[in-house]
Amino acid sequence: MTLEIIRDVLAWSAVINYSILLYWFVILTYAHDWVYQFHSRWFDLSTNTFDAIHYSAIAFYKLAIFLFNLVPYLALLIVL
Repeated sequence: MTLEIIRDVLAWSAVINYSILLYWFVILTYAHDWVYQFHSRWFDLSTNTFDAIHYSAIAFYKLAIFLFNLVPYLALLIVL
């Protein structure tokens, strides 16, 4: 496996992960009440707690994408 292949895998992985992140944000933004009702069947959460959990998870996911996909991709882009 060459470094060019690894670089391409990291780039496509970042694209796929950002697509998932965008989908999650759009669903949470436009179908918030439906998602909240769906989750409140199993868990006794207030709306504020639900929002805090989801937005914290979105922030963590975005940070993980940046650290594990974009930074190595940029490092390989600089080196190659």
